[in-house]
Amino acid sequence: MDYRKLMDMTGKVCIVTGGTGYLLNENVKILKDFGATVVIADMREAEDRWEKGEQAKGDMFVACDVSSTDSIRECFTKVFDKYGRIDVLVNGVTYGAGYGKGSQIEFMDDQTFFRGVDGALGTAFRGIREVIPFMRKNGGGSIINYCSMYGVVAPDLRIYGDNPQKQPPNYGAGKAGVAQLTRYAAGALAEYNIRVNCVTPGPFPNPKNQNDAAFNEKLAGKTMLGRFGKSYEIAGAILLLASDASSFMTGSNITVDGGWTAW
Repeated sequence: MDYRKLMDMTGKVCIVTGGTGYLLNENVKILKDFGATVVIADMREAEDRWEKGEQAKGDMFVACDVSSTDSIRECFTKVFDKYGRIDVLVNGVTYGAGYGKGSQIEFMDDQTFFRGVDGALGTAFRGIREVIPFMRKNGGGSIINYCSMYGVVAPDLRIYGDNPQKQPPNYGAGKAGVAQLTRYAAGALAEYNIRVNCVTPGPFPNPKNQNDAAFNEKLAGKTMLGRFGKSYEIAGAILLLASDASSFMTGSNITVDGGWTAW
C-alpha cells in the first residue's frame, strides 16, 4: 500500500454546497489542492463579504437553491452531464429561521420552527436523495453532511444575551437529525458502495463577525483549547472522508470542536 496516494483526489468530481461561504470554502480549497475537480453549488458565485482574491475558486459554479428539489436535481444533472461522474457530495449549506424574539422557544411559531428544521435537515435529505442515482452510475461515492456541536449539546444561552449569533431551537433540532440521517443513509446505501458520514464543527465564526470581545471570550472559553477554530482546521476531516483514506468509514461523525462537546 502506497499511503501517500490514499488522499489523492485526482480524477474525482466533488460538489460542495455553500462552497462560497467562509468555512465551506476551505473544503473547496483542500479538495482542489489534492487534485479533485470541485464544483461550487451556491446561491451566488461569490460572498459579498469576502475581500477580492480571498476566496478559493472551484472548477465550475452552479447556481443552486437547496430549499428546492428541482434546483438540486438540475445542479447535479449539469455536473454529471459535464464531467460524467459525481464522486463526492459535501452537504454544507444551511439556512435558518427565527431571529430576535422569534428565536426564543416560547415565542417561535410553527412555520418558523419547521422552516429552520428544513434548513438544517431537509437540505441534507434532499442532497442525499438526489445524488444517489448519479453515484450509483459511478459504482459508489462519498456523501459528507455537516452537523453541528449544537446538534450534540444545547447552547449555553446564558452567554449569548442579545448577541445575533444565538442559535434558535430549530437549528439544533435539525442538526441532531442530520447525525441520525447520516447513520440511516449509511446503512441504506452501503449496498451501492456509497459511504455517508458527517462532520460536527464547533465554534468557527467568521473573523469579520467577531466584534463582541466579551462574548467571544465567553464562547471560546467553552472549548477545551480555549479558542475558536480556524477555517482550515475543518478541512482535514473533509479530505479524510472524501478520499480513500476513509474507505472503511461509513455512518461516522467526526467532531472538530476544540473539545467543546467532550467536557
